[in-house]
Amino acid sequence: MPALLLERGLGAAVRDLASRSPLPVDLAIDLGTEASERVPESVESTAYLVVAEALTNTVKHASAERLGITLDRHVGRLRLHIADDGVGGAAPTGAGLQGTIDRVTALEGSVRLDSPPGHGTRLTVEIPCGS
Repeated sequence: MPALLLERGLGAAVRDLASRSPLPVDLAIDLGTEASERVPESVESTAYLVVAEALTNTVKHASAERLGITLDRHVGRLRLHIADDGVGGAAPTGAGLQGTIDRVTALEGSVRLDSPPGHGTRLTVEIPCGS
């Protein structure tokens, strides 16, 4: 895991990933402001890897012009929504997406993929993270 994730948390690490993306990224993050409000390390690392994988997949496969990432914490769940305006057609059987599903479900979370051909890809992830 990058030092930034360990030192400053998920919000800072995702902002850093977005700033280095070759695609424009619309970013909305609301995780709270107090250090005591950080989610468990396993949830942070999983969410970070989900974002990194989604960015990589979008750049490599989606022919997208823009990517949106929303990350928030609500009622004991970390919610992550990633959407692009690319070609769609992503399948959950690919190695990257299957790895995402495996990581998230190991934490009793859920993954929803919506990627109709020609209409972009939307990935929604929810992971329990305490109060």
